[in-house]
Amino acid sequence: MPHSRTVLIVSDHTGLTAENIARALLTHFPNQRFKYLRRPFTSDISAAESVVREVEGMVGRGEKPLLFTTITNPAVLDTLKAAPARIFDLLTENLNVLSSEFEEQPKLEAGGHHDMQDSESYLSRMEALDFALATDDGVNDRQYGLSDVILVGVSRAGKTPTSLFLALQHGIRASNYPLAEDDFERERLPIPLEAHHAKLFGLTIDPRRLHAIRTQRKPNSRYASLEQCEYEVRRAERLFHRFAIPVRETTSASVEEIAAGVLKQIRQG
Repeated sequence: MPHSRTVLIVSDHTGLTAENIARALLTHFPNQRFKYLRRPFTSDISAAESVVREVEGMVGRGEKPLLFTTITNPAVLDTLKAAPARIFDLLTENLNVLSSEFEEQPKLEAGGHHDMQDSESYLSRMEALDFALATDDGVNDRQYGLSDVILVGVSRAGKTPTSLFLALQHGIRASNYPLAEDDFERERLPIPLEAHHAKLFGLTIDPRRLHAIRTQRKPNSRYASLEQCEYEVRRAERLFHRFAIPVRETTSASVEEIAAGVLKQIRQG
């Protein structure tokens, strides 16, 4: 297994856009290992010089860092390009192409991607986030009629992080319902879900992985035992199959991948 390559994410704002692009590109190299370090708000020459010194220190230790940036200030970007690393400027070339296409000079402002011009989209995502939190973990099931999707699965299968990601990134009203032993004994859909069959999306997980996750939370408990994990996963999958609920395996999937499967199902519906 190769050593981890350090991936520096350098941005004049939060760095979320640059990191998303970097991860999307690097995921196509599954034989490599990466360690991501974000350096947000690198908005002046002094901050860029600090990053350059950091890279120089890495190189001095024998590392070969990669540097992805969305900095638009030419002076700051030129300073950063002095770093002894392979640098990926994610914006400049494409901005130049678009400038030629539109016959207009781009407006280069720090954090321009994160402004509030699209206030309707922003407010929609914040409202979806509030909704996801209000209906998390089976709470407030009377609001399920307003949900875009209801994630169903055993405890610690990835329902909450997926719900929050769908809300923050896509403005999806995602509720989630945790399956428990009482639900398995009924051999039917849990009562709060019966009227919302078309909105259900199941998440399942390898029992051994579930055992490891639960052991970190409640070691030496019946809840975390491998036997209990195997029982719950088996019964949950039987429920999904019986009621033709679409399901996604979450064992080795990222939250982005899980969310993509949910979005595909919503759009098909």
